[in-house]
Amino acid sequence: MTDAATRALTPLAIVVLGLLRERPMHPYEMLRLMQQRRDDRLVGGSRGTLYHTVDRLERHGLITEAGVGREGNRPERTTYAISDAGAALADAWVRDNLARIDRILEFRVALSEAHVLPRADVIALLTARATALRDHRGDVQATLASAHEREVPFQFLVELERELMMLDTDIRWVHGILTRLEDSALPWGPHELPAETRGRLAAFRESVLA
Repeated sequence: MTDAATRALTPLAIVVLGLLRERPMHPYEMLRLMQQRRDDRLVGGSRGTLYHTVDRLERHGLITEAGVGREGNRPERTTYAISDAGAALADAWVRDNLARIDRILEFRVALSEAHVLPRADVIALLTARATALRDHRGDVQATLASAHEREVPFQFLVELERELMMLDTDIRWVHGILTRLEDSALPWGPHELPAETRGRLAAFRESVLA
């Protein structure tokens, strides 16, 4: 896969590829689902930006045209499907960003798509993230301790103190998620969801365009 194809994988593109894993869709359906599920709070997703993203993904072979259809008096709409290359590259993107601590938006999107990876892989990646967070917390704590020794005024340390508290919260959250993931009774991935749940998800998708 070319570097250009990799660069096409913006957070919005990952959300689009995630939607197309569920089934082929046209951009209008993608936009409605993103709004209903509140994915737009992470990646925005105006109509123009979404269509531009879809065009880029198709140009790089990450999605393919699945057909053109018309419903009632609505204009013709092109339906797209994810390609094998698109699925593989999206998986790699999620793996790369799930363990990182320096790209908050990318991590949040990777987390929302983490169910495409095997449970064991997600556990390993989040364990690596927890280690990185603890190491970074140690650096922040040392910086604060040094600043206090030098009697740096409080007003210059507010942001560092906030970061320390946020790191503590993030570390606790990761450990909580890991505990849940290690419970094999907890469904993980679409194939482990009960048939009733899959049916409700399908019904929800249909209702979005009703």
